[in-house]
Amino acid sequence: MRTVVAGITLVVLAVALLYAAVSIPFGNPAMSDMDDYFITNGQEQTGANNIVTSIVFDYRGFDTLGEACVLFTAVFGVSVLFRLRKKEEDYEYE
Repeated sequence: MRTVVAGITLVVLAVALLYAAVSIPFGNPAMSDMDDYFITNGQEQTGANNIVTSIVFDYRGFDTLGEACVLFTAVFGVSVLFRLRKKEEDYEYE
């Protein structure tokens, strides 16, 4: 019974994902007013010649700073875990 329910769930999920992938138009991006705003006003407001750089660092600066903090916190946490494991365990080689 459990395998039948799991199989039905898997088939329903696969059909939903396949339908979602097929229904998305390929090669035809949706135009937005925000794109036009960034392209026309980006250099004037930020002073950057590269529009991607101006969006990442000027318009989305706090978001980028938050992502960097999360990344550094994760790296710090993993390094602490590896150090604690190295100090606590004695490795025996055969």
